[in-house]
Amino acid sequence: MHVVVIGCGIVGAAIAYELSQIKGLQVTVIDQKPPAQASTGAALGVLMGIISHKLKGKAWRMRQASIAAYEEWIPKLEAVSGRKIPFNRQGILSLCLAGDDLTGWENLAATRLAQGWQLEVWDKSQLQQACPQVNIEKFVGAVYSPQDRQLDPITLTLALVDAAIFNGVSFKFGIEVLGISSVHSVSADSQGEKIEIETDNGKITADKTIIAAGLGSTPLTEQLQQKVDIRPVLGQAIHFHVGHALGNPDFQPVLTSNDVHIVPCGAGIVPITDYWVGATVEFPNEIGNPLPPDAELLETVKQQAISYCPQLAHATITRTWLGLRPRPENRPAPIIEKLPGFSNILLATGHYRNGVLLAPATAIAIREMIVSN
Repeated sequence: MHVVVIGCGIVGAAIAYELSQIKGLQVTVIDQKPPAQASTGAALGVLMGIISHKLKGKAWRMRQASIAAYEEWIPKLEAVSGRKIPFNRQGILSLCLAGDDLTGWENLAATRLAQGWQLEVWDKSQLQQACPQVNIEKFVGAVYSPQDRQLDPITLTLALVDAAIFNGVSFKFGIEVLGISSVHSVSADSQGEKIEIETDNGKITADKTIIAAGLGSTPLTEQLQQKVDIRPVLGQAIHFHVGHALGNPDFQPVLTSNDVHIVPCGAGIVPITDYWVGATVEFPNEIGNPLPPDAELLETVKQQAISYCPQLAHATITRTWLGLRPRPENRPAPIIEKLPGFSNILLATGHYRNGVLLAPATAIAIREMIVSN
């Protein structure tokens, strides 16, 4: 069976890696850009799984499956690819502002314990002792999630590509999809519907096609008269060079509060001297086109981060960047299903702000859909 994956961000690369482990599959990945561009290249890689408020159903199962999968994937990918993947195993610390509901957090901690996971609710003194860099006057306590993670999305994606190539996957970069259509095939060894993908480098015929192209998924599905409306939500972030670790160098979790993340860079690979801070959430206009980046919103995120960790005020900003997140219109993210009307076209797209978090679970779901066939 020939499976073609369109798109090689974190989700497409994860699917390719997962499918590469199934005997009898020929897998080809095509993308008009190199791997890990678009939303993957702009992501902060914060894996908010256990600390999320999802309690049951698909949303929780996917988070739980991904957090568990990454613990297996990272050492395997490093061994095969030879790349060191920055993977912060020191958890996520959610700082609780005055007015935050600590009782709700205690209830969530009890639920997680029953599910086999760990959350800790800290008071002010515990927070100050663990993270002296934090402006303790702003917070009533914190919630620590030791089993959540952060990783570098670009390095991870490149390692997934390396490992998939090692397992026999073919990658075609710099290839633009010009058209996609379903064709009926009758040959000596097969009969049924095939997918014909027309590119600027010739035609590719597939038994199964997986559309994992983020914002590029909408025009592809339009060609098949089954438009999946995915819209761009812009996010901006900042890279701070501090020159040393904030607080205790031996305890460098991701700090988060009010949707502002302070992310240690290069965790597990190099001594921490730099931090990412982000990200803004900027919705498109009425017809779905992104608006210009809002400098005031980015300044607000910056000032919030400084109010949480005042030492950031003296740091050097080495760069700012932005990306567009693929958000499904009028339906939940992500979209993992057959394209309506097509048994051999699968969608794995529209992950919005959780593409890196949910990439392993998405890949596993796609594998199960293909194997069950």
